Amino acid sequence: MKLFVDSGSVKDIEALASIGILDGVTTNPSLLAKEGGDYRQILKRICDIVKGPVSGEVVATDYAGMVREGRDIAAIDEHMVVKVPLTRDGVTACKTLSGEGIRVNVTLIFSAPQAWLAAKAGASYVSPFVGRLDDIGNSGMQVVREIVDLFDNADYSTEVLVASVRNPTHVIEAARLGAHVVTVPAPVIDSLFKHPLTDIGLEKFLKDWEKAQGAKV
Repeated sequence: MKLFVDSGSVKDIEALASIGILDGVTTNPSLLAKEGGDYRQILKRICDIVKGPVSGEVVATDYAGMVREGRDIAAIDEHMVVKVPLTRDGVTACKTLSGEGIRVNVTLIFSAPQAWLAAKAGASYVSPFVGRLDDIGNSGMQVVREIVDLFDNADYSTEVLVASVRNPTHVIEAARLGAHVVTVPAPVIDSLFKHPLTDIGLEKFLKDWEKAQGAKV
């Protein structure tokens, strides 16, 4: 399963890319707005860092506007992926843009039928929002399971990109269910590194080493 970071922060993306674990990036208007400045320049900088898929989202809600903005986003860099919402106009825009060879990430998906429609329209990625589903008492991972099964049975090339990830458990469950990609906020990625027994073990190793070195003096 590929790991994307859900962030518009060049600083955070550079730090994760330097470790060698990052496959791509997802952004949205809210994340880019936090950074300030020209969003095109930010997206271009992110593409230069990651050299992998970078999703940039349209803000238009009508078909013509989405297509216009989608073409503009795609022209920023060869690594750009255009995000459109799962609406009638969004699916129609996905069909047009994908027909032009532009990769599309259909976002704000909350059901398997929605994901199926996006795949039929040629989406490169569908983004089910597991955390938001959990928030309203539904099982986000059950929806992921249904989408993965549906795509496997229909042999779609569309990748399942699990979004709205809140914790390490979401990440592992997504992998176990066969999702192709998980996009994770930087703080949650940081938490993947941590376990108290790792800290305890490292501390003991260092103390034992220091004791052994002191005995040689």
